Amino acid sequence: MTAATKPFWETKPLSQMNRTEWESLCDGCGLCCLVRFEDEDTGEVIPTRVHCKLFNPDSCTCTDYPNRKKYVPDCIKLTPHNIEALEWMPKSCAYRRLHEGKDLPRWHPLITGDPDSTHKAGVSIRGQTVSETAFADIEDAIDFMAMEWAEDRSNWEPKG
Repeated sequence: MTAATKPFWETKPLSQMNRTEWESLCDGCGLCCLVRFEDEDTGEVIPTRVHCKLFNPDSCTCTDYPNRKKYVPDCIKLTPHNIEALEWMPKSCAYRRLHEGKDLPRWHPLITGDPDSTHKAGVSIRGQTVSETAFADIEDAIDFMAMEWAEDRSNWEPKG
């Protein structure tokens, strides 16, 4: 396969992708929209089953993606320049994997051509979370920790 026939993610560094290419790398798993805690002693990042107030748990999308920073000031805008510092990003995340020189997972929508392949593979958090708005004190979200969501899901197989 020549460079001209290879998909963009195999021929372009993240920093050279256009906006459409960049956005298409998101597999829609929702794992980056979880409330997380960092263990002060170990630095370990602990994901929870609690999602950001702007996250739609049925579609696994942000309800106001273009304006998310206005409503969630600590929402991280992922760029080619900050990926390395974001160690909490899911290990199966396309941005992280490409930055680390790895391939996209077989279930990724850009590989399968199916926008629901992430959900069919059981990789997404669709329908498995509660909104942070359900808590009077967000610190209570630690009771919903989900360490299994910190696992690398890159080799999971689509279920249907």
